[in-house]
Amino acid sequence: MIKWSSMSLIRYAVAYVFLASAILKLMVPNFAITFANYGLPYPSVTVLLVAILEIVCAVLLLLNYYVKKATIPLLVIMIMALLVTKVPSLHVGFFQFAFEARLDILMIVLLYVLWKEH
Repeated sequence: MIKWSSMSLIRYAVAYVFLASAILKLMVPNFAITFANYGLPYPSVTVLLVAILEIVCAVLLLLNYYVKKATIPLLVIMIMALLVTKVPSLHVGFFQFAFEARLDILMIVLLYVLWKEH
């Protein structure tokens, strides 16, 4: 029977989320429009760079290579995503923000755990 460590499970779960996110960004036509709607500069280039970075870092997490270094760009991506896409909902109310930001906050916490433990 395979024995999974907690850190391995966290690495696999985080890698899965970022791989799925990157594939979505690359496969959905005109995903750059979403980035443009948030006011991000050069949305076509930005979406491509973010997707590639997510794939590279997720693969590093899966392979357990350079985990500490791989978490840093992913933390930056998640913090920026939180600031750009979720913080504006604070004007509706804190609970609306808390609901919309719950998964972003969870990913930030898990990435911090991986960074701290490696």
